[in-house]
Amino acid sequence: MFSTLVAATLVALVSADGIPDFVVPGKCAKVANQDKFDLRKIIDNAYQPFTRCIHSNYDYSDSDYGFKVTTAGFSPSNEYLRMQGKIYPTKDFPAAHMLIDFPTVFAAPYEVIETDYDSYSCVYSCIEMSGYKAEFGFVFSRTPQTSGPANDKCASVFRKNGVDFSSFSDVAHTAECVYRA
Repeated sequence: MFSTLVAATLVALVSADGIPDFVVPGKCAKVANQDKFDLRKIIDNAYQPFTRCIHSNYDYSDSDYGFKVTTAGFSPSNEYLRMQGKIYPTKDFPAAHMLIDFPTVFAAPYEVIETDYDSYSCVYSCIEMSGYKAEFGFVFSRTPQTSGPANDKCASVFRKNGVDFSSFSDVAHTAECVYRA
């Protein structure tokens, strides 16, 4: 079902506007997920849907065994935006391999490669179809700095797992940022 949804979505994208820039030839990396992952400890980490000042609130739900996520930040046109979605494990994957599901996009893999639960999380997301991939990696930190221990640790973790960290983009966190997700 998931591969059918991905195929239908990629066909729709190609027929509507051509292939997006983030879809490139290649295969997804086979990353190792965090051992003994505890979903409840990952609360309050950031997710990156905007271009700067990104911040998120994760509300864990025992009944849903996942998170309701509110993410906010500034768009490239300097508009402050908020978005709500869910991140949750499925019966097909272990807790560290979840799905991220926001209303404007179809559900995609959300794999926690490594975390210490206190200062950083390294998350990988990739969908592969017919020799092309849409690949994303995220460095989540409890602080808004885009350099430092979280970035250094995740750079090493991504490289070790075959993910090209040099293609990652920094998210600007400047004095103008307002964190109010």
